[in-house]
Amino acid sequence: GYIVCEILRLNGIIVPIISKVTDIASRKRDENHFVLGPVTLASGVLITALFFPSLAAKIGILSLALGDGLASLFGKLFGHILIPFTSGKTVAGSLTCFMAIFVSSYLCYQNLICALTLGVAGMIIEVFPIKNFDNITLPILIAFMSLFFIY
Repeated sequence: GYIVCEILRLNGIIVPIISKVTDIASRKRDENHFVLGPVTLASGVLITALFFPSLAAKIGILSLALGDGLASLFGKLFGHILIPFTSGKTVAGSLTCFMAIFVSSYLCYQNLICALTLGVAGMIIEVFPIKNFDNITLPILIAFMSLFFIY
């Protein structure tokens, strides 16, 4: 449904609510282009949910929702120190990603070493300048890594 609405928006047909939300959520790089973020977000969640056991999937999906989501928010609000060669990623965003994944992983599995490892790994994955495709790689890789601790 979103893809159809986005194609309509690009052709000048405004879909109430969805077009407005897309405009608000889009980034400068998305201007006059297909806003891919929601598609990759849904794909990352769906793939993770389908191919991993429930606990690993939960950890991976929470890493995406909290780690990547909060990293973006805090990076925009408090990100004054840029990380070189990362297309605008910030220290504040990366540290927020680490903390969000660390806390959510710990609350899910209650293993400190697991939570620390996944937090660091998630922060490293998130800092790569792969634009919206971290919405796919982050939950899948974190869910996969969590398997080593869970089983």
